Amino acid sequence: MSFEIVVLAAGKGTRMRSAKPKVLHEIAGKAILQHIVDNVSGLNPIATHVVIGHGAEQVRQSIIGDHIVWVEQREQLGTGHAVMQALPHLNADTVLVVLGDTPLLTTNTLQQLLAEANSNTLALLTVESADPTGLGRIVRNTDGSVARIVEHKDASSAELKINETNTGIMAIPRHLLETCLPKLSSANAQGEYYLTDLIEMATQHGLTVVTSKASSETEVQGINNRIQLANLERAYQRQQADLAMTAGATLADPARFDVRGNLSVGQDVFIDVNVVFNGQCSIGNNVKIGPNCVFFDAIIADGAEILANTVVEDATIGTNATVGPFARIRPGTQLGEGSKVGNFVETKKAIVGVGSKINHLSYVGDAELGDGVNIGAGTITCNYDGVNKHKTQLGKGVFIGSNSTLVAPLIVADGGFVAAGSTITGDVSEDQLAVGRAKQRNIDGWKRPTKKDK
Repeated sequence: MSFEIVVLAAGKGTRMRSAKPKVLHEIAGKAILQHIVDNVSGLNPIATHVVIGHGAEQVRQSIIGDHIVWVEQREQLGTGHAVMQALPHLNADTVLVVLGDTPLLTTNTLQQLLAEANSNTLALLTVESADPTGLGRIVRNTDGSVARIVEHKDASSAELKINETNTGIMAIPRHLLETCLPKLSSANAQGEYYLTDLIEMATQHGLTVVTSKASSETEVQGINNRIQLANLERAYQRQQADLAMTAGATLADPARFDVRGNLSVGQDVFIDVNVVFNGQCSIGNNVKIGPNCVFFDAIIADGAEILANTVVEDATIGTNATVGPFARIRPGTQLGEGSKVGNFVETKKAIVGVGSKINHLSYVGDAELGDGVNIGAGTITCNYDGVNKHKTQLGKGVFIGSNSTLVAPLIVADGGFVAAGSTITGDVSEDQLAVGRAKQRNIDGWKRPTKKDK
């Protein structure tokens, strides 16, 4: 059975109190609509038709995906009217209609719904709601079959007691859309064309209406205001926390853990509070991560320890390496096995060898450190001349004394030693001591300045 998808994403989202279209607000650092587009792509539809309206051009420019067909709804006259705009573009046997503000909707739930649909069957996704206020109710016949959906504002007192509610998500035979969409009426409390009216029309045309139930209310929860946005953010993050714990991580507090991308976790990992993972991150076995750390596209190898308040971006932390606290590891950094980067150290495009140490208060950029290098406090690699970047190369066993300035391009060969407080502008050969200090003068009889009377 061929199928296409129609995503309804034209609403302004007035209750968001925002100039930005509702579907571009973010869950886990990704637009609500992008979550939907990514999730439905796993179904491999012929095409995904996204109906847009408010901020249409902004939405087009912000959302990426395969086989997207943009459809504009210039007037927002209801869900039925939205699908009408997509109808001329539809060719498949079945049309799966989903809402553009339900970011936690899963591919698995949609697959189950599609499995129920065929040319003579409309499949409707429903959910049992603890508080159905404002939601359309599923009205069934005495034999349990679906008769129709009634919107909250149009429901009788008896219908308002129904807890099975409409999610707005359904798989519909295309021929039913072609026949019945033009017959929809806006004679209702909202003055809109309801797609849900197709349920009663389907039964009148001899089609079967079946239901499939969502796993939870949270999965099909729409977002209409920032409170709901925050609630779904935490629901999503709890899902990510559960995945991490199932994989072998201990979380100090699952409620203070955020994944804004994809995270793979090894066994016996400990993650303290307020840790954020962005992009593609990978954590090996027996890793310890302290509180308030932030990661972007980071690889953390087995046994590494990341201490509090450290930022790691597009970098690789080697086996049994230690980083932090208060370290900033910038893109291109590769820390070798057993290496150490301490507090208030910043690295960028730094290749750090096995067992090498940059303990504190240093900047090391565009540098390559051999094994067993020791860099003292306050050391700076001067890698930028105002136009171009230059490289600093330190061989095996090099020792750099505290408060040293290494002016690149520069090579300090194996066993080289730089005295504390030196500015080094020339290469240092193997086992040489380099001293680059101004000559010290001690002045006898010096008088300390005194404050002048006003």
